[in-house]
Amino acid sequence: MELNCVQFLRNKTILVTGATGFLAKVFVEKILRVQPNVKKLYLLVRASDNEAATKRLRAEVFEKELFKVLRQNLGDEKLNTLWYEKVVSVPGDIATDQLGINDSQLRERMQKEIDIVVNVAATTNFDERYDVGLGINTFGALNVLNFAKKCVKVQLLLHVSTAYVCGEKPGLIPEKPFIMEEIRNENGHQLDINLERELMKQRLKELNEQDCSEEDITLSMKELGMERAKLHGWPNTYVFTKSMGEMLLGKHKENLPLVIIRPTMITSTLSEPFPGWIEGLRTVDSVIIAYGKGVLKCFLVDVNSVCDMIPVDMVANAMITAAAKHAGGSGVHMVYHVGSSHQNPVTFGEIHEIAVRYFTKNPLRSRNGSLITVSKVRFIPTMALFSLYMTLRYKLPLQLLKLVDIIYPWRNGDKYGDKNRKIELVMRLVELYEPYVLFKGIFDDRNTKSLCANQKEEEIKNTEKLMFDFDPKGINWGDYLTNIHISGLVTHVLKK
Repeated sequence: MELNCVQFLRNKTILVTGATGFLAKVFVEKILRVQPNVKKLYLLVRASDNEAATKRLRAEVFEKELFKVLRQNLGDEKLNTLWYEKVVSVPGDIATDQLGINDSQLRERMQKEIDIVVNVAATTNFDERYDVGLGINTFGALNVLNFAKKCVKVQLLLHVSTAYVCGEKPGLIPEKPFIMEEIRNENGHQLDINLERELMKQRLKELNEQDCSEEDITLSMKELGMERAKLHGWPNTYVFTKSMGEMLLGKHKENLPLVIIRPTMITSTLSEPFPGWIEGLRTVDSVIIAYGKGVLKCFLVDVNSVCDMIPVDMVANAMITAAAKHAGGSGVHMVYHVGSSHQNPVTFGEIHEIAVRYFTKNPLRSRNGSLITVSKVRFIPTMALFSLYMTLRYKLPLQLLKLVDIIYPWRNGDKYGDKNRKIELVMRLVELYEPYVLFKGIFDDRNTKSLCANQKEEEIKNTEKLMFDFDPKGINWGDYLTNIHISGLVTHVLKK
């Protein structure tokens, strides 16, 4: 099958949920830049009304530096015309029926016009409240599917998940859909997603009846999510609720073609629309920046474990290519791992060496303006050893500080309390990141590799230029991390 992605996008009407998110706006920018003759983009955002949705899209999407190339190519006037003619802001919420689209006329028009539905909306907090995670990641996905089924021209639902729905399985992880009936916990009980929702509702009802504070409810809901995730074999609420969302899509898709994109850790743009654009600190970035600021002295990580990263523009390219291949196909239920661990792996140890060289040559400045000197981090390969290290290095000396606070209560400030809170925060973060910094899986990407080969062959034949590249073999990690990604973090995150 020929994969002319630019031609495929022509005259298409596409619904994108989670439109203000990092990946979604890169996806939207790419479409508008390569195919201004797309028919319409309906962009769903959480907002109270049309005016609020439009303002939010403009502030959080179109005014971002990400769109500077498109702005330079077209000029402000033509770009504003393009947005006005092609983009429709839709106030809504995937956690509610009909996607929370209250305007019935707008809803009916969308259901008559939409060709492709792209669900990027998600909550990505590892320890999200269980009610929120279920509402967005699990039943929100089902709400998007139900909406797509009502679109009379719909050719495809493309759902963005995460590669880490696999849990903590080691070895080669296949690109396979989840079968809900096959999921059983350690006690042999089958996973019942509706029961999970009922358990959540019951706990929420009990907390409200006990007149608990919002803070206590949030804490209890977070604990419930982690508890249920671990019971069923997932490390946290995020990947558990995302995996259940995939299960519901597979069970209820009927004849609707379904493509699931499972990216690994998404990083800054490799090349498009320009190298190094990123928004916020994402996964491993927090560790890189903490190191550059000189505050990271030790960390739980196996230096030989692969850190599976993939630039965001490659994920957007894979999404468009997969949509072009499968739109209108019958009985489609395809899964694509979009990552680098299988074809072009880089280890945590290699990333650390690159970061050492970068911040030695380009040191950050402290608040008083002095240059920050970095040194190598002490890496600890198991949670047991890390806990022991923290006890000997920090917790035992802290007990002495507690004794001083008791003997001299008139001293200014609660130094023991402050340091204890910091240690507890570090341990909490380490526990959340443990499944990923010690991860022993490699993501098989034979589906993605085949898709990439087909797309490359078609593009070279027609244009001699790759417009939708997502081949991880083309990434030089030393060059990318040094000259693009870390410098992008400093430019687009730290300087703000």
